[in-house]
Amino acid sequence: MNTYTLAGRGNRLLLRLRLNGQRRLNSTKPDDKAKDVTPPTTIPGPGMGWIEPLKEPFRAYGRMQHRSPYITQLSTTLIIYFLGDLSAQKVSSTEPYEPSRGLRALVIGGISSIPNYKWFMFLGNHFNYKSHVASIATKIVINQTFFTPCFNTYFFGMQSLLSGQTLAQTKQRVIDTVPTSWRNSWKLWPAVTAFSFTFVAPQYRSVFAGVIAIGWQTYLSWLNMQAQKEEDEKARVSAAAAPVTAPSTALPAA
Repeated sequence: MNTYTLAGRGNRLLLRLRLNGQRRLNSTKPDDKAKDVTPPTTIPGPGMGWIEPLKEPFRAYGRMQHRSPYITQLSTTLIIYFLGDLSAQKVSSTEPYEPSRGLRALVIGGISSIPNYKWFMFLGNHFNYKSHVASIATKIVINQTFFTPCFNTYFFGMQSLLSGQTLAQTKQRVIDTVPTSWRNSWKLWPAVTAFSFTFVAPQYRSVFAGVIAIGWQTYLSWLNMQAQKEEDEKARVSAAAAPVTAPSTALPAA
């Protein structure tokens, strides 16, 4: 077999391979109809973009809290106490709004705002153990045992004194209101404290607690007004039951 014969066979083999490859390419080539098919579009699901505008007020509050913590705390507290007293007056009384009660609430809140802030900063920076559950439980017990009774005594005592009552009446007001408010605080504030120290950043804890405190201040103001009504009713009953001295009818001596 000469060289020309081998070359001819090689050329025919290459040609055959090319033809087979072209047939395979044509068989796998999509037709024109497939090109025109547009993939179905899906409706996008709900995104989280709507929540972004809601974050900006909290970011602004965080910046204010970082720059001027005391002024921010004082302003927030005054708003909370005003709204709490306003709500309490609307809920528990059909009489017109009394500005004097609102002013008393602002004075009480303004005096206590910075000490309250200091206390919760102290609570956040201490009693932090390896166990998160132990840390939260300790903070709750300490807060409920020491802070809550002291604050409630201050709140109801100041309400009584600023309304013009005596020390004896103020003592009775504290006796009538503090135990009840302390027992009821266990139904709310342990859960708020646990959630705050677990999920809320330190710079936002005061505003988070403030939102809850609007409802709590409403309750405290309502409880204070109920105690005042009971005291007024007791005073009225005592005055009605007191013996009346008849005026003297004796004639003056000549």
